[in-house]
Amino acid sequence: MGRAKRAVQKLNRLICGVGAFFLIPLMVLTTGEVIGRNLFNRPIAGAVELSEYLLAVFILLGVAYTQQIKGHVAVSVLLSRFPLRGQTVLNILSAVLSLFIFAVLAWQGLIVGMEEKTVSDMLRMPQYPFRLLVAAAAFLTCLEILIDLGDSVSKLLRRSSEWSR
Repeated sequence: MGRAKRAVQKLNRLICGVGAFFLIPLMVLTTGEVIGRNLFNRPIAGAVELSEYLLAVFILLGVAYTQQIKGHVAVSVLLSRFPLRGQTVLNILSAVLSLFIFAVLAWQGLIVGMEEKTVSDMLRMPQYPFRLLVAAAAFLTCLEILIDLGDSVSKLLRRSSEWSR
């Protein structure tokens, strides 16, 4: 399990780095759009549409890594008041629910992505790569959630054996 965990986490760090790379053209495009619109009264055709796609790629490629570093929003005010065993059980329940949601998202993202035939309005870009990217991001997030679930279950089992002594 340790080798698989390290491989998944390394893959998600790499993919997040690729996603971060998409910020560079997004910043350049946005800067060019602002300068062209405000100084020369000539906006870049399709800039808004392309910015939307670049932002979607950036976000989707970072979701699994954000799960890995526990960067998603969490409600710890209530959770911190529970005993350690209760916190672990709630973490397990949260992971199972999250796993279900992301598995459905991956499954439906794959179905929608494979059936997608439309193109964008301005740039005429096909939509299916972005729909499939949703499925891929959800799948990678599922892997991270499985890692968290395994860690929480082993923590609960380890603590249960300590409590029974």
